[in-house]
Amino acid sequence: MRLKIRHSTRYAFDDPVIYGLQQLRKTPKNGPEQRVIAWKTIVEGGRKELSFEDHHRNTVELISFERDVTELVVRSEGEVEVLDTSGVIGPHRGPSPLWLFRQPTARTRAGPGCRALLREVKGESDLDRLHALLRVVHGAVGYEIGVSRPDWTAEEALAAGKGVCQDHAHVFVACAREMGFPARYVSGYLMTDGVQYEASHAWAEAHVEGLGWVGFDVSNEMSPDGRYVRVATGLDYAEAAPVTGSRMGGSGEALSVEIEVAQQ
Repeated sequence: MRLKIRHSTRYAFDDPVIYGLQQLRKTPKNGPEQRVIAWKTIVEGGRKELSFEDHHRNTVELISFERDVTELVVRSEGEVEVLDTSGVIGPHRGPSPLWLFRQPTARTRAGPGCRALLREVKGESDLDRLHALLRVVHGAVGYEIGVSRPDWTAEEALAAGKGVCQDHAHVFVACAREMGFPARYVSGYLMTDGVQYEASHAWAEAHVEGLGWVGFDVSNEMSPDGRYVRVATGLDYAEAAPVTGSRMGGSGEALSVEIEVAQQ
């Protein structure tokens, strides 16, 4: 399936920005399950400084703000060809060793909530257990927009019993690592009947012996198919977020995000 993606982010400020830098992780990955046909990023009110590949093989673009700017617009768009591999990505690649993905982070440290959840997980094979975990997390954390904070941990999401795709991914990753699997957070795009979104999607991947990395989308209770586009991976949201950065000045920020994913 060939997908066309448009991701536009607009910042407006009441006061001029003196200085600002952002790292963008919006460029889809090339791999056995997807191929980037074309991709570009256009910046209005700033400029692209450089581009590099980080230790998770994410494409990172560094952009700077123009001095005294009151509006910044970043448009990323292109086409990606995606194969339906039932979520199987394959062997581990890149400089980060597999053992790194067993290490907890502040957002993915398993506590009493995760350990209680794991008592419900059953299955004969590793893959069976991970799919069981998918279902258990889906049942434990209801999907509800606007109830969680960006810095919520897996344990906080479980205690609340609700959250968004970011929270689902963190809970799954925390539990999978507690089970002994290397696991990672994934940010990307999902095509859903031409609906326009205000945020990218998130899911998780676990490394299974004999298969390699396999994706698990708790929010939709399934493994990714040909409608999913992988963009960035990391130990948690902090390493795979579409945008990170800082600025001086520019109070009174207004932010709008528009994402469209359609079949080409």
